Amino acid sequence: MGRRLCIIAFLGCFAQPLPAHAFAKAQDANANVPTVSPSKSIPIDSIAVRIESDVITESEVQELAAYQDLVDGKSQPRSDILNELIDQWIVRGEASAAQYPQPLKADVDSALAQLQKQFSSTADFQRRCGAAGINESSVRRILRRQMYLSRFLDFRFRPAAQVDSAQVQKYYDDTLVPKLKSQGEKIPPMSAVEPEIREVLVQQDIDMLSQQWLDDTRSGLTIDILPQGTGQ
Repeated sequence: MGRRLCIIAFLGCFAQPLPAHAFAKAQDANANVPTVSPSKSIPIDSIAVRIESDVITESEVQELAAYQDLVDGKSQPRSDILNELIDQWIVRGEASAAQYPQPLKADVDSALAQLQKQFSSTADFQRRCGAAGINESSVRRILRRQMYLSRFLDFRFRPAAQVDSAQVQKYYDDTLVPKLKSQGEKIPPMSAVEPEIREVLVQQDIDMLSQQWLDDTRSGLTIDILPQGTGQ
């Protein structure tokens, strides 16, 4: 069982993250857009994006930047954060219209516990939250949102994700075996890891289908990204 879990963990390193974990990866024409500095105090809210008849606020931008700083040690460029929030807005609207259920509190508790394991102690986690400018309530809200949107995308696009045996074999031969060899690891038989490989490929297909849908949906929306500090 221990070896099997090790292989599952290894395979997970090759999986493309679902758009819920990084909903927008659209390229920005301006490569010199600065990163967002997480706020250390409660900001005076303003509009960052007008999207259809709704808005994305500056506090939402700051909150996501602070979360990224907590988890990754730095935040993404502002343009990437705005793109992610726009894509979240699209998915959230679709999920709400479908009356897709919110995660249970126990699921969010579990996700928070997993996140806290990345830190040396609870005190270290709290210290890093303070340094990033985010509180536990905001962390829980973002985790709940990510889980909700990720699950909905899986629900919507998994039925369309198609993976055949040839793809599984190719991944095993071209990706898994060379990587394990380079690490001096024992090579498991294909039959032992086929379910995990298949799931990795399904997740990649879900990611691709989700991004295509997001791009198509975005093109039909009225979106106005305001210069920072100008939205009222």
